[in-house]
Amino acid sequence: MNGVHVGERLRAIRRQKGLSLHDVEAKSTLEFKASVLGAYERGERAISVPRLIRLAEIYGVPPDQLLPRDLDLEINLTDGADLDSGFTIDLVRLHGLVEPEATVISRYASTIQLQRQDFNGRLLTIRRDDLRVLAAVLGRRPEDLGVRLDELGLRAGAPAV
Repeated sequence: MNGVHVGERLRAIRRQKGLSLHDVEAKSTLEFKASVLGAYERGERAISVPRLIRLAEIYGVPPDQLLPRDLDLEINLTDGADLDSGFTIDLVRLHGLVEPEATVISRYASTIQLQRQDFNGRLLTIRRDDLRVLAAVLGRRPEDLGVRLDELGLRAGAPAV
């Protein structure tokens, strides 16, 4: 999946809401410039997790609704994983990594913590919808994200690969 697919979904939701690019710019009190939003929609510019979540708030939809519908695949992180109950990321390990993907994951984790008012600082449960958003932002298929998280040693209880 790439930014074009995300952009197509952003455009579809905006149009379903009956909004022009300039309407969104005005509704967001210039937080989202029409030109930048257009670049997101064309797949010319990647949207960050916090901006995706903020745009979902402006549109009045859950963040995962701004993701391509082709993400409704069976997600299997590891054999026997039950994603309906989520999986847990080791935040201590995450904050010690310098990988570019770790920065994105860290920002998203902070957003989730803020939304849930969960600041224990050591572990964070990632739910199915969170997984879809995170996979989209990282440009990965949801079923591939678990492998990458294992490679980074981020899943609590999973050995680093």
